Amino acid sequence: MIGIIGGTGLTQLDNLEVVRRQIVRTPYGDASQPLIFGKIAGHDVVFLARHGSGHTIPPHAINYRANIWALHSVGVQCLLAVATVGSIDARFFPGDIVLPNQIIDYTNGRDSSYGDGIERPVMHIDFTHPYTAFLRDICKQAAANVAMSLHDGAIYACAQGPRLETAAEINRFERDGAGIVGMTGMPEAALAREIGIAYAALCPVANHAAGRGESEVAIQYELMMERLGITMEKVRSLISEVVQLHKKTVA
Repeated sequence: MIGIIGGTGLTQLDNLEVVRRQIVRTPYGDASQPLIFGKIAGHDVVFLARHGSGHTIPPHAINYRANIWALHSVGVQCLLAVATVGSIDARFFPGDIVLPNQIIDYTNGRDSSYGDGIERPVMHIDFTHPYTAFLRDICKQAAANVAMSLHDGAIYACAQGPRLETAAEINRFERDGAGIVGMTGMPEAALAREIGIAYAALCPVANHAAGRGESEVAIQYELMMERLGITMEKVRSLISEVVQLHKKTVA
């Protein structure tokens, strides 16, 4: 079964036919919200809004371990994450969708592993390629099927948040090779790898990052959210096609 995690701008899926909601208790506390079971284009999916249904949980306070554990416990084997980003690379504009292939973690203080040496043994997973290749391929094929532009490949810089970044921080991320910046990519991707869930991310671009383009002086938050609402309609269409292709692939 495929799971979908929604981020900023995607607290619900309009094209999801909801069947039931389920509270899942985990050894790591409560997930961001009850899991929502339903169907997209006739196929079973599970949806979770990582910031909660009312977008009340900031990035650094999300219980990533509980979220991933809950999804795994109900049979999710593939996880498609939607993670809103700012554009560092000049090729990416607000309204675009990026499919990252690498990630750099700049966060701190987050519970980032199930293998903490207390409840479970320390784990040293291979994380050379943090996003699952076959799931990324499905995303690319889905975009082609619906004639939607999708930028294939970018390094995702995961910042701590919840504040937006300084222009100097964005310059640093660019020097490190990052093309997009967000706040929720880690430890989500690593936890999925630890627990054995295939993972890929669709990253809608909400704004130019600090010091870039129209954000050279300041990021216009209201404009960012307005554009994001429009972009999420494209994301929902893409998710629907991904779900259908995934079903055919694993059938």
